[in-house]
Amino acid sequence: MPTFELNLSDDVYAEFQQLAEQEFVSEEQAAEDLIASGIEAYNVSVVDDDPRDEMLDGAENNMFDTAQDPGSLEDDRL
Repeated sequence: MPTFELNLSDDVYAEFQQLAEQEFVSEEQAAEDLIASGIEAYNVSVVDDDPRDEMLDGAENNMFDTAQDPGSLEDDRL
């Protein structure tokens, strides 16, 4: 398993130790789980779909649908 060294401020390390004691079996497991959770939270898929794009596409399609006979003479007959 790869290892690495990390420098933390005293405050952050104290919080980490407290969390590791309360929630995890060991500091090693705490570090692994917290880093994995952080990576998972960081790798959020970005949705680039703008709902306005769909609305504009729909409006554009409707313009072409009604352009065939916008003022139908047959509809005006009594």
